[in-house]
Amino acid sequence: MTTQRAKSKKLKIFLYAVLILFVAWLFLPSYLRTALTYWYPGIEDYKIFENRVVKASPQPLQWAKAKNFNAQELPQTLKDTLEHYKSIAFLVIQNDSLVFEKYWEGYGTDSYSNSFSAAKSIVSLLIGAAIDEGKINSVDEPAFHYLPHLTTKLDKELTIRDLLTMSSGSNWDESYSSPISMTTQAYYGNDLKALSERIHIVEQPGKYFSYKSGDTELLSLIVKAATGKTLSDYASEKLWQPMGAEHDAVWSLDKKGGVEKAYCCFNSNARDFARFGKLILGHGSFNGKQVVSEEYVTEATTPARDLLDDKGKPLDFYGYQWWIMKSGGKYHPYMRGILGQYVIVVPEKNAVIVRLGHKRSKFYIDHHPADAVTYLSEGMKFLK
Repeated sequence: MTTQRAKSKKLKIFLYAVLILFVAWLFLPSYLRTALTYWYPGIEDYKIFENRVVKASPQPLQWAKAKNFNAQELPQTLKDTLEHYKSIAFLVIQNDSLVFEKYWEGYGTDSYSNSFSAAKSIVSLLIGAAIDEGKINSVDEPAFHYLPHLTTKLDKELTIRDLLTMSSGSNWDESYSSPISMTTQAYYGNDLKALSERIHIVEQPGKYFSYKSGDTELLSLIVKAATGKTLSDYASEKLWQPMGAEHDAVWSLDKKGGVEKAYCCFNSNARDFARFGKLILGHGSFNGKQVVSEEYVTEATTPARDLLDDKGKPLDFYGYQWWIMKSGGKYHPYMRGILGQYVIVVPEKNAVIVRLGHKRSKFYIDHHPADAVTYLSEGMKFLK
Protein backbone atom coordinates (compact mmCIF):
# COMPACT_ATOMS: atom_id res chain seq x y z
CA MET A 1 0.00 0.00 0.00
CA THR A 2 2.84 2.35 0.95
CA THR A 3 4.60 1.61 -2.35
CA GLN A 4 1.38 2.31 -4.27
CA ARG A 5 0.92 5.65 -2.50
CA ALA A 6 4.51 6.60 -3.23
CA LYS A 7 4.04 5.83 -6.91
CA SER A 8 0.81 7.82 -6.97
CA LYS A 9 2.53 10.78 -5.31
CA LYS A 10 5.39 10.69 -7.82
CA LEU A 11 2.89 10.58 -10.69
CA LYS A 12 1.05 13.63 -9.31
CA ILE A 13 4.34 15.53 -8.92
CA PHE A 14 5.28 14.64 -12.50
CA LEU A 15 1.90 15.74 -13.86
CA TYR A 16 2.07 19.02 -11.90
CA ALA A 17 5.57 19.62 -13.28
CA VAL A 18 4.35 18.98 -16.83
CA LEU A 19 1.41 21.34 -16.27
CA ILE A 20 3.70 24.07 -14.90
CA LEU A 21 6.08 23.70 -17.85
CA PHE A 22 3.16 23.80 -20.29
CA VAL A 23 1.77 26.97 -18.71
CA ALA A 24 5.25 28.53 -18.65
CA TRP A 25 5.64 27.65 -22.35
CA LEU A 26 2.37 29.38 -23.19
CA PHE A 27 3.51 32.58 -21.49
CA LEU A 28 6.87 32.70 -23.27
CA PRO A 29 7.22 35.32 -26.03
CA SER A 30 6.41 33.75 -29.40
CA TYR A 31 9.94 34.35 -30.73
CA LEU A 32 11.40 32.47 -27.77
CA ARG A 33 9.07 29.52 -28.31
CA THR A 34 10.20 29.41 -31.95
CA ALA A 35 13.86 29.70 -30.94
CA LEU A 36 13.53 26.85 -28.44
CA THR A 37 11.69 24.74 -31.00
CA TYR A 38 14.37 25.02 -33.69
CA TRP A 39 17.24 25.81 -31.33
CA TYR A 40 19.92 26.53 -33.94
CA PRO A 41 19.77 28.29 -37.32
CA GLY A 42 20.09 26.13 -40.42
CA ILE A 43 20.65 26.70 -44.12
CA GLU A 44 17.07 25.69 -45.00
CA ASP A 45 15.33 27.92 -42.46
CA TYR A 46 13.46 29.62 -45.31
CA LYS A 47 11.11 26.66 -44.95
CA ILE A 48 10.05 27.79 -41.47
CA PHE A 49 9.70 31.49 -42.34
CA GLU A 50 7.46 33.50 -44.59
CA ASN A 51 9.34 34.70 -47.68
CA ARG A 52 9.19 37.29 -50.43
CA VAL A 53 10.34 36.43 -53.94
CA VAL A 54 13.28 38.25 -55.52
CA LYS A 55 12.39 37.75 -59.16
CA ALA A 56 15.02 36.41 -61.53
CA SER A 57 15.88 37.86 -64.89
CA PRO A 58 13.45 37.22 -67.78
CA GLN A 59 16.63 36.77 -69.85
CA PRO A 60 18.90 34.71 -67.56
CA LEU A 61 22.60 34.51 -68.25
CA GLN A 62 24.24 31.13 -67.83
CA TRP A 63 27.85 30.64 -66.84
CA ALA A 64 29.98 29.11 -69.57
CA LYS A 65 32.15 26.12 -68.72
CA ALA A 66 35.90 26.45 -69.13
CA LYS A 67 37.70 23.95 -71.37
CA ASN A 68 39.30 22.46 -68.27
CA PHE A 69 36.03 22.40 -66.28
CA ASN A 70 36.33 19.97 -63.36
CA ALA A 71 39.55 18.59 -64.85
CA GLN A 72 41.41 19.11 -61.58
CA GLU A 73 40.91 17.11 -58.42
CA LEU A 74 40.31 18.88 -55.14
CA PRO A 75 43.66 19.39 -53.38
CA GLN A 76 43.70 17.22 -50.25
CA THR A 77 43.82 20.14 -47.81
CA LEU A 78 40.84 21.76 -49.51
CA LYS A 79 38.95 18.45 -49.70
CA ASP A 80 39.48 17.81 -45.99
CA THR A 81 38.38 21.33 -45.06
CA LEU A 82 35.28 21.22 -47.24
CA GLU A 83 34.20 17.89 -45.83
CA HIS A 84 35.06 18.73 -42.21
CA TYR A 85 32.82 21.80 -42.27
CA LYS A 86 29.96 19.95 -44.01
CA SER A 87 30.01 21.84 -47.28
CA ILE A 88 27.12 21.61 -49.72
CA ALA A 89 28.63 23.61 -52.61
CA PHE A 90 32.02 24.79 -53.83
CA LEU A 91 32.66 26.47 -57.15
CA VAL A 92 35.38 28.47 -58.83
CA ILE A 93 34.75 30.86 -61.71
CA GLN A 94 37.44 32.57 -63.77
CA ASN A 95 36.99 34.87 -66.75
CA ASP A 96 33.21 34.31 -66.54
CA SER A 97 33.59 30.54 -66.92
CA LEU A 98 33.08 27.72 -64.45
CA VAL A 99 36.42 26.10 -63.70
CA PHE A 100 35.34 23.82 -60.86
CA GLU A 101 32.00 22.91 -59.30
CA LYS A 102 31.03 20.31 -56.72
CA TYR A 103 28.00 19.65 -54.51
CA TRP A 104 27.32 17.45 -51.52
CA GLU A 105 24.30 16.00 -49.65
CA GLY A 106 22.07 16.05 -52.70
CA TYR A 107 22.33 19.80 -53.19
CA GLY A 108 22.81 21.12 -56.70
CA THR A 109 22.56 24.08 -59.05
CA ASP A 110 18.88 24.63 -58.23
CA SER A 111 19.11 24.24 -54.44
CA TYR A 112 18.32 27.07 -52.05
CA SER A 113 20.65 27.88 -49.18
CA ASN A 114 20.47 30.65 -46.60
CA SER A 115 23.05 33.38 -47.14
CA PHE A 116 22.99 34.37 -43.48
CA SER A 117 25.08 37.53 -43.04
CA ALA A 118 26.34 37.46 -46.63
CA ALA A 119 23.03 39.29 -47.20
CA LYS A 120 24.55 42.33 -45.52
CA SER A 121 26.73 42.87 -48.60
CA ILE A 122 23.60 42.81 -50.77
CA VAL A 123 21.95 45.49 -48.63
CA SER A 124 25.07 47.63 -49.05
CA LEU A 125 24.79 47.38 -52.83
CA LEU A 126 21.14 48.44 -52.59
CA ILE A 127 22.18 51.54 -50.66
CA GLY A 128 24.59 52.27 -53.51
CA ALA A 129 21.83 51.78 -56.07
CA ALA A 130 19.52 54.14 -54.18
CA ILE A 131 22.29 56.79 -54.08
CA ASP A 132 22.87 56.35 -57.82
CA GLU A 133 19.16 56.84 -58.40
CA GLY A 134 19.08 59.99 -56.26
CA LYS A 135 16.73 58.44 -53.72
CA ILE A 136 19.42 58.84 -51.04
CA ASN A 137 21.64 61.91 -51.09
CA SER A 138 24.91 60.33 -49.95
CA VAL A 139 26.45 57.98 -47.40
CA ASP A 140 27.02 61.01 -45.17
CA GLU A 141 23.33 61.82 -44.92
CA PRO A 142 21.91 61.56 -41.36
CA ALA A 143 19.99 58.33 -40.83
CA PHE A 144 17.17 60.09 -38.97
CA HIS A 145 16.05 61.61 -42.28
CA TYR A 146 14.60 58.17 -43.03
CA LEU A 147 14.19 56.73 -39.52
CA PRO A 148 11.97 59.04 -37.45
CA HIS A 149 12.43 57.03 -34.24
CA LEU A 150 16.01 58.35 -34.02
CA THR A 151 15.38 61.41 -31.86
CA THR A 152 18.16 61.71 -29.28
CA LYS A 153 21.24 63.90 -29.72
CA LEU A 154 23.48 60.90 -30.51
CA ASP A 155 20.77 59.37 -32.72
CA LYS A 156 20.86 62.47 -34.91
CA GLU A 157 24.64 62.22 -35.33
CA LEU A 158 24.31 58.78 -36.92
CA THR A 159 24.99 58.72 -40.67
CA ILE A 160 24.34 56.09 -43.29
CA ARG A 161 28.11 55.64 -43.55
CA ASP A 162 28.24 54.76 -39.84
CA LEU A 163 25.70 52.00 -40.42
CA LEU A 164 27.52 50.73 -43.51
CA THR A 165 30.82 50.47 -41.64
CA MET A 166 29.34 48.91 -38.50
CA SER A 167 30.33 51.91 -36.38
CA SER A 168 26.88 53.01 -35.21
CA GLY A 169 27.60 52.84 -31.50
CA SER A 170 24.06 51.51 -31.00
CA ASN A 171 22.53 49.50 -28.17
CA TRP A 172 22.01 46.43 -30.39
CA ASP A 173 22.98 43.17 -28.67
CA GLU A 174 24.70 40.88 -31.19
CA SER A 175 24.82 37.83 -28.90
CA TYR A 176 24.06 34.58 -30.74
CA SER A 177 24.00 32.33 -27.69
CA SER A 178 21.51 34.29 -25.59
CA PRO A 179 17.85 33.36 -26.16
CA ILE A 180 16.78 36.89 -25.22
CA SER A 181 19.26 38.92 -27.29
CA MET A 182 18.04 41.36 -29.93
CA THR A 183 19.64 39.14 -32.58
CA THR A 184 17.62 36.12 -31.46
CA GLN A 185 14.45 38.24 -31.35
CA ALA A 186 15.19 39.51 -34.86
CA TYR A 187 15.75 36.03 -36.28
CA TYR A 188 12.80 34.24 -34.68
CA GLY A 189 10.49 37.18 -33.95
CA ASN A 190 7.63 38.57 -36.01
CA ASP A 191 7.99 42.37 -35.67
CA LEU A 192 11.31 43.63 -36.99
CA LYS A 193 10.02 47.17 -37.36
CA ALA A 194 9.14 47.41 -33.67
CA LEU A 195 12.45 45.81 -32.71
CA SER A 196 14.35 48.24 -34.96
CA GLU A 197 12.64 51.16 -33.27
CA ARG A 198 14.25 50.07 -30.01
CA ILE A 199 17.66 50.76 -31.54
CA HIS A 200 19.25 53.95 -30.28
CA ILE A 201 22.77 55.31 -30.34
CA VAL A 202 24.52 55.11 -26.97
CA GLU A 203 28.14 55.77 -28.01
CA GLN A 204 29.67 58.28 -30.38
CA PRO A 205 29.05 56.94 -33.89
CA GLY A 206 31.74 56.74 -36.57
CA LYS A 207 34.60 55.93 -34.21
CA TYR A 208 34.84 52.18 -33.57
CA PHE A 209 33.99 49.10 -35.59
CA SER A 210 31.52 46.90 -33.72
CA TYR A 211 29.67 44.27 -35.74
CA LYS A 212 25.91 44.61 -35.27
CA SER A 213 23.19 43.07 -37.40
CA GLY A 214 20.89 45.87 -36.32
CA ASP A 215 22.97 48.29 -38.40
CA THR A 216 22.03 46.35 -41.53
CA GLU A 217 18.37 46.14 -40.58
CA LEU A 218 18.31 49.93 -40.23
CA LEU A 219 19.96 50.25 -43.64
CA SER A 220 17.21 48.12 -45.15
CA LEU A 221 14.54 50.35 -43.60
CA ILE A 222 16.32 53.35 -45.08
CA VAL A 223 16.19 51.70 -48.52
CA LYS A 224 12.47 51.02 -48.09
CA ALA A 225 11.75 54.58 -46.88
CA ALA A 226 13.83 56.14 -49.67
CA THR A 227 12.49 54.05 -52.55
CA GLY A 228 8.96 53.18 -51.40
CA LYS A 229 9.65 49.56 -52.37
CA THR A 230 10.20 46.37 -50.44
CA LEU A 231 13.80 45.26 -50.15
CA SER A 232 13.08 42.18 -52.27
CA ASP A 233 11.44 44.13 -55.07
CA TYR A 234 14.24 46.67 -55.11
CA ALA A 235 16.86 43.90 -55.09
CA SER A 236 15.15 42.27 -58.07
CA GLU A 237 14.97 45.53 -59.99
CA LYS A 238 18.45 46.85 -59.23
CA LEU A 239 20.57 43.70 -58.83
CA TRP A 240 19.03 40.29 -59.44
CA GLN A 241 17.57 40.94 -62.86
CA PRO A 242 20.41 43.17 -64.19
CA MET A 243 22.84 40.42 -63.14
CA GLY A 244 20.94 37.84 -65.16
CA ALA A 245 20.04 35.59 -62.24
CA GLU A 246 18.72 32.22 -63.43
CA HIS A 247 16.53 31.45 -60.42
CA ASP A 248 14.19 33.46 -58.25
CA ALA A 249 15.70 34.06 -54.83
CA VAL A 250 13.60 34.28 -51.67
CA TRP A 251 14.22 36.70 -48.82
CA SER A 252 12.83 35.55 -45.47
CA LEU A 253 10.41 37.83 -43.62
CA ASP A 254 9.43 38.41 -40.02
CA LYS A 255 5.81 37.55 -40.88
CA LYS A 256 3.50 37.21 -43.86
CA GLY A 257 3.62 40.43 -45.86
CA GLY A 258 6.16 41.77 -43.39
CA VAL A 259 9.72 43.04 -43.33
CA GLU A 260 12.79 41.28 -44.75
CA LYS A 261 15.35 39.84 -42.34
CA ALA A 262 17.81 42.07 -44.15
CA TYR A 263 20.88 41.21 -42.09
CA CYS A 264 20.54 37.59 -43.19
CA CYS A 265 18.29 35.18 -44.98
CA PHE A 266 18.66 35.85 -48.70
CA ASN A 267 18.20 32.35 -50.13
CA SER A 268 19.71 31.29 -53.44
CA ASN A 269 22.20 28.89 -55.01
CA ALA A 270 25.97 28.93 -55.53
CA ARG A 271 25.90 29.90 -59.22
CA ASP A 272 23.60 32.85 -58.67
CA PHE A 273 25.44 33.98 -55.53
CA ALA A 274 28.60 34.11 -57.68
CA ARG A 275 27.06 36.94 -59.70
CA PHE A 276 27.72 39.33 -56.82
CA GLY A 277 31.40 38.46 -57.15
CA LYS A 278 31.33 39.20 -60.86
CA LEU A 279 29.67 42.55 -60.12
CA ILE A 280 32.51 43.49 -57.79
CA LEU A 281 35.11 42.32 -60.32
CA GLY A 282 33.48 44.68 -62.82
CA HIS A 283 33.60 47.60 -60.36
CA GLY A 284 29.81 47.67 -60.32
CA SER A 285 29.43 46.85 -64.01
CA PHE A 286 27.87 43.58 -65.19
CA ASN A 287 28.31 42.56 -68.83
CA GLY A 288 28.82 46.16 -69.87
CA LYS A 289 25.96 47.64 -67.84
CA GLN A 290 26.75 49.81 -64.81
CA VAL A 291 24.52 48.30 -62.12
CA VAL A 292 26.01 50.15 -59.14
CA SER A 293 28.39 53.09 -59.55
CA GLU A 294 32.10 52.34 -59.65
CA GLU A 295 32.70 55.00 -57.00
CA TYR A 296 30.37 53.34 -54.53
CA VAL A 297 31.69 49.81 -55.17
CA THR A 298 35.27 51.00 -54.72
CA GLU A 299 34.40 52.62 -51.37
CA ALA A 300 32.37 49.59 -50.28
CA THR A 301 35.27 47.20 -50.85
CA THR A 302 38.00 49.40 -49.39
CA PRO A 303 38.84 49.15 -45.66
CA ALA A 304 37.34 51.96 -43.58
CA ARG A 305 40.69 52.93 -42.12
CA ASP A 306 39.36 56.01 -40.35
CA LEU A 307 37.75 53.64 -37.83
CA LEU A 308 39.47 51.71 -35.05
CA ASP A 309 39.09 47.97 -34.54
CA ASP A 310 38.74 46.13 -31.21
CA LYS A 311 42.49 46.48 -30.62
CA GLY A 312 42.55 50.20 -31.26
CA LYS A 313 44.22 49.81 -34.64
CA PRO A 314 43.03 51.32 -37.95
CA LEU A 315 40.38 49.05 -39.45
CA ASP A 316 41.80 47.08 -42.37
CA PHE A 317 39.30 44.23 -42.86
CA TYR A 318 35.88 45.82 -43.42
CA GLY A 319 34.30 48.33 -45.79
CA TYR A 320 30.60 48.98 -46.42
CA GLN A 321 29.13 45.66 -45.21
CA TRP A 322 31.87 43.83 -47.15
CA TRP A 323 34.67 41.90 -45.47
CA ILE A 324 38.14 42.35 -46.97
CA MET A 325 40.79 39.65 -46.72
CA LYS A 326 44.43 40.38 -47.50
CA SER A 327 46.48 37.58 -49.08
CA GLY A 328 49.68 37.73 -51.07
CA GLY A 329 49.73 41.50 -50.76
CA LYS A 330 46.33 41.70 -52.49
CA TYR A 331 42.91 42.65 -51.10
CA HIS A 332 40.01 40.26 -51.61
CA PRO A 333 36.51 41.55 -50.81
CA TYR A 334 34.10 38.85 -49.75
CA MET A 335 30.60 38.14 -48.49
CA ARG A 336 30.37 36.12 -45.31
CA GLY A 337 27.69 34.18 -43.43
CA ILE A 338 27.81 32.59 -40.01
CA LEU A 339 27.75 28.98 -41.24
CA GLY A 340 30.49 29.51 -43.81
CA GLN A 341 28.62 31.17 -46.67
CA TYR A 342 31.35 32.85 -48.71
CA VAL A 343 31.56 34.68 -52.02
CA ILE A 344 35.24 35.56 -52.37
CA VAL A 345 36.43 37.97 -55.05
CA VAL A 346 39.91 37.48 -56.52
CA PRO A 347 40.53 40.61 -58.65
CA GLU A 348 44.09 39.75 -59.69
CA LYS A 349 42.83 36.52 -61.28
CA ASN A 350 39.43 37.83 -62.46
CA ALA A 351 37.89 35.05 -60.40
CA VAL A 352 35.18 34.28 -57.86
CA ILE A 353 35.15 31.48 -55.28
CA VAL A 354 31.88 30.40 -53.67
CA ARG A 355 31.45 28.04 -50.75
CA LEU A 356 28.16 27.14 -49.01
CA GLY A 357 27.65 24.77 -46.12
CA HIS A 358 26.57 23.98 -42.57
CA LYS A 359 29.61 24.99 -40.52
CA ARG A 360 32.64 27.26 -40.43
CA SER A 361 35.83 27.41 -38.40
CA LYS A 362 35.76 28.89 -34.90
CA PHE A 363 39.36 30.03 -35.33
CA TYR A 364 40.28 33.36 -36.90
CA ILE A 365 43.29 34.62 -38.81
CA ASP A 366 43.43 38.42 -38.84
CA HIS A 367 39.65 38.65 -38.25
CA HIS A 368 38.83 36.06 -40.95
CA PRO A 369 37.58 32.51 -40.27
CA ALA A 370 40.40 30.05 -40.88
CA ASP A 371 38.33 28.02 -43.34
CA ALA A 372 37.69 31.12 -45.49
CA VAL A 373 41.46 31.67 -45.67
CA THR A 374 41.82 28.05 -46.81
CA TYR A 375 39.11 28.37 -49.48
CA LEU A 376 40.92 31.37 -50.91
CA SER A 377 44.45 29.95 -50.82
CA GLU A 378 43.46 26.48 -52.05
CA GLY A 379 40.92 27.79 -54.53
CA MET A 380 43.66 29.82 -56.15
CA LYS A 381 45.24 26.53 -57.25
CA PHE A 382 42.46 26.16 -59.82
CA LEU A 383 43.26 29.51 -61.41
CA LYS A 384 45.58 30.30 -64.29
